[in-house]
Amino acid sequence: MEEVLTGLPPVVASDCRVLILGSMPGAASLQAARYYAHPRNRFWPLMAALADVPEEATYGERLVALQRAGIGLWDVIGECRRAGSLDSAIVRGSERANALVPLIVSLGQLRVIALNGATAASLFRRHVEPQLPELRQPVQRIALPSTSPAHAAMGLEALREAWSVLAPWREGSGTGLRAQA
Repeated sequence: MEEVLTGLPPVVASDCRVLILGSMPGAASLQAARYYAHPRNRFWPLMAALADVPEEATYGERLVALQRAGIGLWDVIGECRRAGSLDSAIVRGSERANALVPLIVSLGQLRVIALNGATAASLFRRHVEPQLPELRQPVQRIALPSTSPAHAAMGLEALREAWSVLAPWREGSGTGLRAQA
C-alpha cells in the first residue's frame, strides 16, 4: 500500500543562482531528513567534484558549502503517495507540488533550474511550468541524468560530465546554454 509522504524543506539562500530540483526524496532521505541520504546516491560525490563540497563534511557543512557556491536544493513534489523509493512508484494524481513558483520568482539571481532526473523534469513541466510567469531575468531549465542509485547504469564520471554544464552558473558567469528540460 502506498503511504502519503511529505518531502523536505528547501535549502535555498536568497542569492541562489542554481536551483537543483529532485522529484521527491527517497525513503532513506525522508527517514534521515537529509537530501540524497542513500549511500549509493551519487549526488554528494558529484557536488564534491563540481562545487567543492567536501565529501568528509557533515551534512550541515555540505549544505552551507552548496549555498556558498550559489546552489539551492528542493524537490518538485512536496507530497505524494508512493510505496518505496522509486519515482515510478509515485501514484499519478497524488502529487502536490512544492511552492516553487513564489520561490523562483523571489530569487533575483537565479539563472538555472537543474532537474535531477527525467521524472523531476516531467513533474516540473506538468506542475510548475504552467504557473510560472515570465521572469525579469531568463532562467534556463536543464534536465540532467538522475543521481539515484536506480540510475546506476550511468557511471559517476559520465554523470560528472553531464552535470558539468552547471559550472558556468555556479561561478556566476553562465549565459548561452540552451534549456534541455
